[in-house]
Amino acid sequence: MATGQRVDPYKGFNFRVEMDGIQQAGFQEVSGLDASTDAQDYREGTDPNHVRKLPGLNKYSAITLKRGITDSDELWKWRLTAIDGKVERKNGSIVLLDDTGSEKLRWNFVNAWPSKWTGPSFNSTSSAVAVESLELTHEEVKKA
Repeated sequence: MATGQRVDPYKGFNFRVEMDGIQQAGFQEVSGLDASTDAQDYREGTDPNHVRKLPGLNKYSAITLKRGITDSDELWKWRLTAIDGKVERKNGSIVLLDDTGSEKLRWNFVNAWPSKWTGPSFNSTSSAVAVESLELTHEEVKKA
């Protein structure tokens, strides 16, 4: 008896980050792709003795990008625009790839700006790569 074709899940290490005007080689880690909707309590005077739960505002967590530090200071310069009070917003995408490198899924984020930069931790007994992280605050994520 045939059970159908086996479909394996995609691997979490095979991804690409795209942003307007930013050309970075790659990122080690991306986190924070989530969306939630607040529940609002509501009750009319004629309702039974309980509240209704209505959908409220949609919220999106900040996206955190981590990468090994290189000579490129493109991300740091973008962060400086926010520090100087001249926020430069960009749209971008997190793209999941299959084993052949073909695009399978895409999440587009809108009006992002760098709200936090974290430099690497240093330890003279470690041989780990020096990693920086950039937190992007944005207004929306859409799965394309």
